[in-house]
Amino acid sequence: MRLEDFDYPLDESLIAQQPLEPRDHARLLMIARRTGAMTHERVYALPKLLAAGDLLILNDTQVFPARLFGTKRPSGGRIELLLVRPLRGGETWEVMIRGKVRPGQQLELPQDLLVTVAGSEAGRSTVTFPAHLDVLAYAEKAGVVPLPPYIHRAPTDGDRDRYQTIFARHPGAVAAPTAGLHFTQELTENLKAAGVRLGMVTLHVGPGTFKPVTSSDIREHSMDPEWYELPEDTVTSIRETQERGGRVVAVGSTAVRVLETAAAQGLPLRAEQARRICFFIRATISKSWTRCSRISTCRRAPYSCWSAPSQDANECWKSID
Repeated sequence: MRLEDFDYPLDESLIAQQPLEPRDHARLLMIARRTGAMTHERVYALPKLLAAGDLLILNDTQVFPARLFGTKRPSGGRIELLLVRPLRGGETWEVMIRGKVRPGQQLELPQDLLVTVAGSEAGRSTVTFPAHLDVLAYAEKAGVVPLPPYIHRAPTDGDRDRYQTIFARHPGAVAAPTAGLHFTQELTENLKAAGVRLGMVTLHVGPGTFKPVTSSDIREHSMDPEWYELPEDTVTSIRETQERGGRVVAVGSTAVRVLETAAAQGLPLRAEQARRICFFIRATISKSWTRCSRISTCRRAPYSCWSAPSQDANECWKSID
């Protein structure tokens, strides 16, 4: 699979810089795999497009304000720090730093907080925070929402709520699962009323999701591992749905990656927590998931560019993100 196979023209002026309100009024583009026919809907139409007994799998990760701005001691040079994940005991964190630093150097972050660079290698650094500091709680107060690189504007206070799914529960992501951003409370209630069940997985999206692909053969691309959890109750829901002839519909690529990665460990699925490379290169869902479809987004306006399953249980849909 060659990188150039995925090239297509995209006018950057078509990349939406502000979210649509209400969320579920984003356009829904459906592509029938069997015929290639395209149908234009809105996201709020999902209850009529899915069937009673289907199961939606959603990613309940929560984006935290992972960007911190500060200065180097003693020079005063400016730095930008992105929290990636906690390491030993939660006091040491893996980070990405914009600005040259060296091991042993102190950095001054907002609220006069001093941290020490423990190491720096291959574009990643480790820093040590003061003992007993709740780093996530500190970031909530002092950090900035890390908007994706294709959003060319400064973050606002409103982004703390808007760049978050309504079902976000577990802090740890530096980027939101974009397909899930289009769900509203009203939509989820309408889905349940239509007999569509909801199941949760957690995948903490890391900065590697924006890592450019430089290999001409995408199978040689090196992905960063990400932490995920597939809970026991979701495994049970998947099994019950398949036994009843329903469809498992993954909302976005992060939910697909959890299911695909867990399935790669062996079937039947088992509940697990792990930090692995969660990457798939299939144009459609693999044979591990019969009757499984995907809802996904791309980053252009005026469409949210979703793909979704039809009422025909034998028909899947191509993803276009």
